[in-house]
Amino acid sequence: MKKFLVFIFIIICAFTCNAQKSNTSQDSIKVFYDELFSIMENEYLFKNNVNWKEIEPKIRKNLGEYTDFNSSLEEVTNLFNLLNADHSKVYYNQNTYSGNFETPTQKDFSEQWVKKYSTEPNFEVKVLDSEYGYILMPGMMFEDVSSKNIHKLSQLMYDEIYNVKSSKNIKGWIIDLRFNTGGNITPMLLALYDFLGDNDVWGVLDFNKKKVTNVKLSNGKYINNSKKSSYIKPNGMLLDEAKVAIITNLATGSSGEVTALAFKGRKNVIFIGEKTNGKTTTNTFANLPFGAYMALTVGYDCDRNGNFYEQIAPDITVSKQDNFENLLQDRNIQEAIEFISRGE
Repeated sequence: MKKFLVFIFIIICAFTCNAQKSNTSQDSIKVFYDELFSIMENEYLFKNNVNWKEIEPKIRKNLGEYTDFNSSLEEVTNLFNLLNADHSKVYYNQNTYSGNFETPTQKDFSEQWVKKYSTEPNFEVKVLDSEYGYILMPGMMFEDVSSKNIHKLSQLMYDEIYNVKSSKNIKGWIIDLRFNTGGNITPMLLALYDFLGDNDVWGVLDFNKKKVTNVKLSNGKYINNSKKSSYIKPNGMLLDEAKVAIITNLATGSSGEVTALAFKGRKNVIFIGEKTNGKTTTNTFANLPFGAYMALTVGYDCDRNGNFYEQIAPDITVSKQDNFENLLQDRNIQEAIEFISRGE
């Protein structure tokens, strides 16, 4: 009899523990998605286009089928699909959750580009043919977004550019954004301060295309709506009237596109290559429960004059004629050099 009672006790304990675990998991799921829905219903750029009364119950019903919190994050993909949130992402425990939207594939790029991309290109500055400055500005994703860390990263890149501009007789500059898939815009524009000068450089429009944010550079400082977020220490003369060629392609997205549009409205600039990716909406970071966070779309990117572009189109189209083994044989570079040399 004792053995039977012990057996029954074990079964009851196991059932109770599993029930508690299930309740705890569902509680965590509810807490997380309550906050996610609250943020999106209040701040998502296209919130007024969403039938929340239809979508939220559908997602809540699906969530009831999950037995643990981690697996429930798969529902983020379904939610973003329903919201058409193609630029938003959720980050948790080094995993990224986003919607299923059409993205460029290897067939959209040249073999040279694919080969170079696989090496995860870093920022670089060099001189081509003894006369032309070349800057490869890749995407920049990093966790420490403090002003101190951004200053450190920006200053290192700025100083590399300064070393070339101060030691060589450069006729013009080529800024290559073909590997800039996005990330943190601040160090990109601070590094390129000399070319942009003390000007408004970009901004954010609300749903009604009214400007709500203005970003400018001033004496090496990055100023967002009158608030300094970081800075570099400038050195030497500005290059804000020097000839600059911007190279883009389908991989140029998000803050890579903002880097390109920061040059819209500037004198002596030309855009070469292909149309950009089309992620020209502004994301802000929002904290979620349990250490998760999200990139949330809250506005439209615009240039210094308040113009929005769904994609940034080139002035001169060049497609799949890349040559990263010999940049002087790269058709984009050749067009850039022709522009820089014109009128000498």
